[in-house]
Amino acid sequence: MENDVRALREAKGLTQAQLGEAVGVSRQSINSIEKGRYDPSLPLAIAIARYFDKTVEEVFHA
Repeated sequence: MENDVRALREAKGLTQAQLGEAVGVSRQSINSIEKGRYDPSLPLAIAIARYFDKTVEEVFHA
């Protein structure tokens, strides 16, 4: 699954650690999601999307 997490995070000037703290996961989890090595759980995907005021489908896509 592809995602726009890195672009959205960088556009807000956030570090991976800051985003991770905001959504309740580690910096390493954010790094793995951005690199496509880890697909987040649905609750985490929703939390990330809400953080950026986007839908899950806008952030995570095929």
